[in-house]
Amino acid sequence: MGSKQTAIVQIIRSEIENGSMKPGQKLASIREQSQRFACSLNTIIHVYQELENQHLIYSRPRSGYFVVAREEISVSSHPARIDFASAAPDADRMPYEDFRHSMNKAIDLYKDRLFDYSDVQGLLSLRKEIVKLLQNLQIFTNEEQVFITSGAQQALHILNGMPFPNGKTNILIEQPTYWGMLNSLDVQKKSVIGIERGPNGLDWESLERHFQSNNIKFFYTVPRFHNPLGTSLSARDKKRLVQLAKTYDVYIVEDDYLADLEDNSKADPLYAFEGSSHVIYVRSLSKVMLPGLRVAAVIVPPSFIPLFRYHKHAVDLSTSVLSQGALEIYLKSGMYIHHIMKMRELYKERIQWLTEACRIHLPPDTLYAAPTGGIFASLQLPVWLDSGDFSKRLELRGIDVMPVDRQYHPSFPKRNLLRISIMRADKQEITQGIRIIAEELKITAKPRAFFRTNWINL
Repeated sequence: MGSKQTAIVQIIRSEIENGSMKPGQKLASIREQSQRFACSLNTIIHVYQELENQHLIYSRPRSGYFVVAREEISVSSHPARIDFASAAPDADRMPYEDFRHSMNKAIDLYKDRLFDYSDVQGLLSLRKEIVKLLQNLQIFTNEEQVFITSGAQQALHILNGMPFPNGKTNILIEQPTYWGMLNSLDVQKKSVIGIERGPNGLDWESLERHFQSNNIKFFYTVPRFHNPLGTSLSARDKKRLVQLAKTYDVYIVEDDYLADLEDNSKADPLYAFEGSSHVIYVRSLSKVMLPGLRVAAVIVPPSFIPLFRYHKHAVDLSTSVLSQGALEIYLKSGMYIHHIMKMRELYKERIQWLTEACRIHLPPDTLYAAPTGGIFASLQLPVWLDSGDFSKRLELRGIDVMPVDRQYHPSFPKRNLLRISIMRADKQEITQGIRIIAEELKITAKPRAFFRTNWINL
């Protein structure tokens, strides 16, 4: 753009942003603007085109140009806080510009299908791209076994409600576990059995007993970067789990929501182990990118394809074509991998900073799990502290954390845990936040030493 054109764009943009021009208000005609700015009609045409590209105005045929409605941005009067609670990425880390290109391209590519129903299983072209992506995780499947859902939450809800080929009815879940799974099970009034997921993994004796005797339809697990504990199962444990599932005809629903953040090439998902015929793999494709995109992939055994299709169609005629098309282009162009590599390095650094801050600042009798990757760590409070009350103390000091109470089934005994997320906390905030947590622990400490077990760097 020439300097004259750029200056006019800035003037009109400022009038829109400062409220001089209201949403829906008609702009002056091209001729009127050319007289106002003493320029050619062609210059104003280019100015309006640029403002359209910036999504500030839009045109109505034979009516003129109008201001686009926009969300009012309010400046918070609250002081800055340290966010250890959120599981959504930093707003300034989201790939808005790259994804906007993908979205615009998808509109051009799928414009004849955007407002129609698509295949309930998802766009075939996107499913093929996902098959390629998953090969990097040692997951070898085909597009016929892949379903696209409106987020991993929808996939879990469908699986909870549908019958399984083994004819069993009880659902076994780790305790604690992802709160969204608990909500879905509660809404559907499913029969739920809990098994403890501790710092050292699963209680294998109890697990085998449940598989053998308790009519288990499927076992829901988060093997990698557990939510809320942050820990991961070892390769040995994954292999053992898959073998037990096959032996006792129990299916495993593997929630691999943070696979993108794994930098250990040998940390395979359960689906990669022998016996994957009993593993249903659920993978978010927007968790560390744009959570609001709501796109996930589910890999089901061949025998599940008609059944899952039927039940998905019952709750969702089709997943958004625009979201699917944009993600397909984002994958094909290499932008997805490029963004994930940056996020992987960022969050790995933050987890390392968190581990170091815990080592330096927390009282020596404090029990915590500080993994080598992912976004969560967990801290066990002394028995005399209530996690809800302690989180309120921290809230008064500008620290937001999440007690793990809501991530337990009501019938299961709860451990006194806090979940700490590093998704929206930088190095300085992590250090300051852990220092404040340490101060509060010391203030509330009992005179006797707290019994310590080895729950560090799992």
